[in-house]
Amino acid sequence: MVVMTLTSPDFQNGGVIPVANSQAGPKELSPALSWTGTPDSTVSFVLIAHDVSTPIGNGTDDMLHWMVWNIPGSMQSLPEGVPHGPNLPDGSRQISASGPYYRGPAAPSTGPAHTYVFELYALDTMLDVAAVTPGQQIQPAVTRAAVVAGMAGHVRGKATLVGTYRRAAP
Repeated sequence: MVVMTLTSPDFQNGGVIPVANSQAGPKELSPALSWTGTPDSTVSFVLIAHDVSTPIGNGTDDMLHWMVWNIPGSMQSLPEGVPHGPNLPDGSRQISASGPYYRGPAAPSTGPAHTYVFELYALDTMLDVAAVTPGQQIQPAVTRAAVVAGMAGHVRGKATLVGTYRRAAP
């Protein structure tokens, strides 16, 4: 597997995610992301952003803040403020724990900062996982599991970017 590089002009690896990219921000914008070192065999990308500090259920999962799959293999970045909706103009699809859009960090001010991991995977295929539209009974965790299962045997590269966040005290 090729080790790629994932960066953001909004925060450094291991740094604090800005308020503009959090739930406290006025527009809760997704951060701008760019990547390098993509394998030649890349057909599509999957981005999974999750809060590893927030276990869900029996602790085998965590809070999904954003998942975008079927990002075209020719792309090298995502702009800040990706539009809401299950299907994006480039053919990629997205979801979070709360809907078809980026869900910014919201760790409370009363505890420690949470750790948010952005993982980008380069795949040698497109995934046959349908977009989830508002009103469907499919849970985001089910869609995440289907995407992860579809990635099996197709990952050719990976990059990781880590940010932290905690709401400012009132």
